[in-house]
Amino acid sequence: MTESQENRKKLFIKTWGCQMNVYDTRRMEDVLRPLGYDSVDTPDNADMVILNTCHIREKATDKVFSDLGRLREHKIAKEATGGQMLLAVAGCVAQAEGDVILDRAKYVDMIFGPQTYHLLPEMVAKITGAYGKHRVINTDLPTLEKFDQLPEENSSQGPSAFLSVQEGCDKFCSFCVVPYTRGGEYSRPVQSILEEAHRLADNGASDLTLLGQNVNAFHGEGPDGKIWGLGRLLEELSSFNGLDRLRYITSHPCDVQDDLIAAHRDLPKVMPFLHLPVQSGSDKVLKEMNRKHTAQSYLDILAKFREARPDIAFSSDFIVGFPGETEKDFEDTLKLVEQVGYAFCYSFKYSARPGTPAANMKNLVPEQVKDERLQRLQTLLTAQSIAYNSSFLGKTLPVLFDGFGSRKGHLHGRTPYNQAIHVPAAQRLYGQIVNVEITSAGSTALTGRIQTLEEKTVDKQAE
Repeated sequence: MTESQENRKKLFIKTWGCQMNVYDTRRMEDVLRPLGYDSVDTPDNADMVILNTCHIREKATDKVFSDLGRLREHKIAKEATGGQMLLAVAGCVAQAEGDVILDRAKYVDMIFGPQTYHLLPEMVAKITGAYGKHRVINTDLPTLEKFDQLPEENSSQGPSAFLSVQEGCDKFCSFCVVPYTRGGEYSRPVQSILEEAHRLADNGASDLTLLGQNVNAFHGEGPDGKIWGLGRLLEELSSFNGLDRLRYITSHPCDVQDDLIAAHRDLPKVMPFLHLPVQSGSDKVLKEMNRKHTAQSYLDILAKFREARPDIAFSSDFIVGFPGETEKDFEDTLKLVEQVGYAFCYSFKYSARPGTPAANMKNLVPEQVKDERLQRLQTLLTAQSIAYNSSFLGKTLPVLFDGFGSRKGHLHGRTPYNQAIHVPAAQRLYGQIVNVEITSAGSTALTGRIQTLEEKTVDKQAE
């Protein structure tokens, strides 16, 4: 081991929440690597631990403090041997509850929001003594500055990669903290997106997912000086060699444009999958949520996508038990689900988020009613997922192998319809798109066997 290797520091980041947080974690690793930090898989004896948090669900802050309590013991043990562990809370809980963390956990060194990761070198310098030792809290929202100053990616994400193109939200749904933790909508300039996409493709990415809190609100300045929407951006990315599959998440019904629908019709690299949250099938509840669309307008949008790409798969988000939700309102949700026929969905009980308008609403739905309704909804959604996945039995799909299975000799992959699939396969096929016959189907994943002549030959030789 060289002296430089011996002097490298250990960085552990625990990530909660959406793919935006996963992307942010990778960028924090990029920022900290020039400072001598290498990522490790456990907090044991780490020199820096960062909790990259999510504030969408109930009790998020409690989970953070629970983890901080355990990490405090690691910090004390490190200091007992003359070392130092920097302990930080990042992300949306830090943004929303930074003052609470600062007050309750005196041993936390740094608290910073999702738009300040590019300032990590300065924050580390402050806490380690370069400018005098000070606890750091930074919850500013300078989104433009963040993207301008982040370094280039230093590591491969593998065959499936994520690229943030848009952040924040201006919709102000009454239940949602995103506008308060991520700020208003901001779209990156197209040129910087294209440059990052080229680097990801050069590092082996062939399945690229564009990320944004409201990704289809993208309106970045193009290299031609014009404002590009998401459809135009997908068109440009479709011309990239090495990028075989394009996806995007998460969209809002009010920002669906005709060029995005056309992209699904005209661009083979745009995968036949759309995640479009609706939250409720009741117009009354949607109005109280400030969603700015109706159940019928949502259904009309899905119909346009289905007309453009008949085989497209749909997924969505649902909130059960929003304040004032009646049995009829809930039945309207079930009716919408039955009309659409989803591939899979995410569903949750409503939980009040501090600082949101819905947190002050009356006429709360009892917890036992929420539980019963959620069970009914999830029973229906699970049945739809099983039916959808089972419709592929005996069919052959092109699968991108982007991970190694838990069982030896298996690879994990994704179909064009975003289904997870597990397949007995040679490790050399990692990163490749291979035709797979679907042999079994569950609610969350498929299994299959490779049908290529090449693989049959390999299997025969192995015998």
